[in-house]
Amino acid sequence: MGKDRLPAILLAIFAVFWVLVAINPYNRAVWVAENTLTILFIIFLITTYRKFRFSNTSYVLLFSFLVFHTIGSYYTYTNMPLFNLLQNMFDLSRNHYDRLVHFFFGLSFYFPVYEFGTRKLKLKGWGSYLLPFLVIISFKALYEIVEYLAVIVTHSSIIGTSFLGMQGDQWDAQKDIMFGITGAAISMVVCRLKK
Repeated sequence: MGKDRLPAILLAIFAVFWVLVAINPYNRAVWVAENTLTILFIIFLITTYRKFRFSNTSYVLLFSFLVFHTIGSYYTYTNMPLFNLLQNMFDLSRNHYDRLVHFFFGLSFYFPVYEFGTRKLKLKGWGSYLLPFLVIISFKALYEIVEYLAVIVTHSSIIGTSFLGMQGDQWDAQKDIMFGITGAAISMVVCRLKK
């Protein structure tokens, strides 16, 4: 498989997967809300591909994250069946699928941001490791704010409970950010140890 063909293959696989799970999501309004940023992100990757190509590792990580996220949007995160089963088996207070995806966001987005920083911005030393970590923290906080504002703007209690996915946890946003930061911290250590 040629180096330049992998991103196109991943895009094609994701497009087929996305269309299939878009047919009958658990809640159409939540599906649209969750997938707006997904579509914008994919358009961004396509339009910037010729100007900056990430490594195949980064594309695989981004692809994997988008699959996890799309599954979450299909079930509205709070109703992911496997994690409902785990919730019942271990008598957990909530479905924790969203925590996994927030963790995976930090883990998977760190490497593309690192690549951009070292190759395009020519960062070296600790700055090259710290910048992606800080970008992930910023994105996580910004996403939680956007998520909250979307509920306020739509005035929708249906979108609110499913889109926010708080499940009765008043500290949900802070915990989501913490899981993203933890994923980014692990990637930062792995990236540093690789050198």
